[in-house]
Amino acid sequence: MTFKQIWESGRAVLNGWLSVPAGFATELMARQGWDSLTVDMQHGLIEYGDAVRMLTAITTTGVIPMVRVPWFEPGIVMKSIDAGALGVICPMINSRAEAEAFVSCLRYAPRGRRSYGPIRAALIHGADYAQRANDMVTGFAMIETRAALEAIDDIVSLPELDAVYIGPSDLALSLGEAPRFDPVDSPVHDAILHILARAKHHGKRAAVHTGSAAYARKMVEAGFDLVTVGSDAAFIAQGASAAVQAFHGGT
Repeated sequence: MTFKQIWESGRAVLNGWLSVPAGFATELMARQGWDSLTVDMQHGLIEYGDAVRMLTAITTTGVIPMVRVPWFEPGIVMKSIDAGALGVICPMINSRAEAEAFVSCLRYAPRGRRSYGPIRAALIHGADYAQRANDMVTGFAMIETRAALEAIDDIVSLPELDAVYIGPSDLALSLGEAPRFDPVDSPVHDAILHILARAKHHGKRAAVHTGSAAYARKMVEAGFDLVTVGSDAAFIAQGASAAVQAFHGGT
């Protein structure tokens, strides 16, 4: 499945988050029913070599491979999609100019400035990858600051931008709130819904990072097209903690 096929079917994408630099852990995640998985090179403990191994593990399944790059830098954006990522999340996009610079790295000329050399992408996505790549790769600009919130219409009206991805923790900090997942009845929650509304107004997809399945379902009901629920690191910690507590609780 592709993002387009899932969205055209009328449902949202369920995205998993990968912070642990391990191919086997990635393969375990990839076989649990996610629509897509994101290799987090920003706050995860993942270097480029790790990311390639993790993308390879994802490719053993039908899960859509994504990468969050560490920051906007053309080289790592292009290397991530050359390695096979079909979605790229770019942190801290605060203006139309920054969004334009980001999406230009996702498209071959004349639509962008992506350099040709899809060494692994062509291997796994087909011999005609170069002809289809401009429409295969989905770019998500992270909206997570007051500056981005104030420039939201300028950002989401950019023709080549596919989607926005809301980072609630940094957005909270920027708005003077404590960073946390799943905000309700707060300026952060209001800002999230405002970003969603402006994205929809301009015909763009919207994604949000959440900390629970229940909150993610609420965000889908609100109109989000992609929701991220938890992470591999969180699931390991939660599972281990539950086992320890169950043991001690049973003595």
